[in-house]
Amino acid sequence: MAVLDKYERRVLISLGATVALFIFSILYAKGRYKSDVPECLPFNKAYTEPKVNKIDSTTYQVFAVAQMWQFQPAEIYVPVGSVVDFFLTSKDVVHGFDIAEKNANMMAVYGNINKTTVKFEKPGVYNITCHEYCGIGHQNMQARVIVNYPEQ
Repeated sequence: MAVLDKYERRVLISLGATVALFIFSILYAKGRYKSDVPECLPFNKAYTEPKVNKIDSTTYQVFAVAQMWQFQPAEIYVPVGSVVDFFLTSKDVVHGFDIAEKNANMMAVYGNINKTTVKFEKPGVYNITCHEYCGIGHQNMQARVIVNYPEQ
């Protein structure tokens, strides 16, 4: 029977504590920042046409298409309190899709569909930027979600 040296035991205990702290940190951040992992859906041509579908008064679907050097639709209007399902694809190269204020971050990849859900609880303009270098016009690749109070 092998006996652990006291230094080996300390290293193993330190390693176990570090792994436990890492796992706790990941779980805490997921709950604290309400982060969500985007889903990857099977490819379907229906997702390649940019549009905004209103499901009901507070639920929307956005079919976003990235292409050099733009997002379509470029402006999305929703009321405060809306839950928006973003379906994202690319017509050409890999693009990024980031709504920093909402912790929404996806990759637009040709031939793939990514999906994430975002709730817009406060009015304002939420900028969507491409965070993946996609060519010489990359710095201009932006869109926005405009959230307003519904008209009475």
